[in-house]
Amino acid sequence: MAAFDQDGQERGQEAPNAAQRHVPVMADRVVDVIAPGIESARAHGRTPVIVDATLGMGGHTELMLNRFEDVTVIGIDRDTQALELAGQRLASFGDRFVAFHGTYDEIPGALAAASVNAADGYLYDLGVSSFQLDERERGFAYSYDAPLDMRMDPTAHFSAADLVNNYDQRELEQLIRRFGEEKFARRIATAVVERRGNQPFARTGDLVDVIRDAVPISAGRSGGHPAKRTFQALRIEVNEELSILRRALPLAIEGLHIGGRMVVMSYHSLEDRIAKKAFQKEATSLTPPDFPVELEEHAPVVTVLTRGTEKPTEDEIAENPRAASAKVRAIEKIRPTRSNG
Repeated sequence: MAAFDQDGQERGQEAPNAAQRHVPVMADRVVDVIAPGIESARAHGRTPVIVDATLGMGGHTELMLNRFEDVTVIGIDRDTQALELAGQRLASFGDRFVAFHGTYDEIPGALAAASVNAADGYLYDLGVSSFQLDERERGFAYSYDAPLDMRMDPTAHFSAADLVNNYDQRELEQLIRRFGEEKFARRIATAVVERRGNQPFARTGDLVDVIRDAVPISAGRSGGHPAKRTFQALRIEVNEELSILRRALPLAIEGLHIGGRMVVMSYHSLEDRIAKKAFQKEATSLTPPDFPVELEEHAPVVTVLTRGTEKPTEDEIAENPRAASAKVRAIEKIRPTRSNG
């Protein structure tokens, strides 16, 4: 989704349009994985439909629309500004591109927007987008001072400032430890609560200063920027990223035609564990181990296409530095979804 490091390091001069601002992660490889799902749709006499569940600036979608002339892509994004820019980028494809404003667990609504009830491929490219990092006033990055916002949907009401100023110390500590995997969570939470007692937080720079003072200097030598993990935790909580992903993947598997493919690209272990668990559940037989035959209603629904996670090549990382942390999992649906879920 992003054109550079998701940690929010400052980039150079912004290019004037979506296509120039955005280099999709592992684009050709992702499309190659999804391609057999498109062939399956054609073999069954259907117009292939792909769901780009994390549209962003539309780079993956543009590649698919160019490569497969009969494909319709439904692009989901909660960010109204990103939808507008991606829509401009993809306008020449006409009704082959269907934009849907919402979160990526709103699968039934997104499919209905294209007048279908299932798709032949899904792509989830998780995390914060390059567009959101580029827009300084959105407050996602710790590398420059901006309003403490972090909302992926600018129309949402709950911001990072609301979180930092209103969660109690224990809630903050648990959040930073769980979603940021930050070992200094208690020190950071204590410092935040102490600072806001004198003046509420409104800017990312103020929060970075407090975190920097709370974390031992030695930790920064090996662990990167001291605010990295805390900012990740706040962003995840503000946007409910993990709870939405847990809901999204089973819905997407249900809304996938047999023969269809799904690809999930994650950028930290919390996302990857959710994808792994969801895929393993549907790839595992529920037939009792001592039963002499496989029961059709208990048979695996999907087959896992990746051994563990696939990672980017050196060339892919050189083209897009953010790809360095990418982990890819993929499945193919082989049977109808089990009624017992």
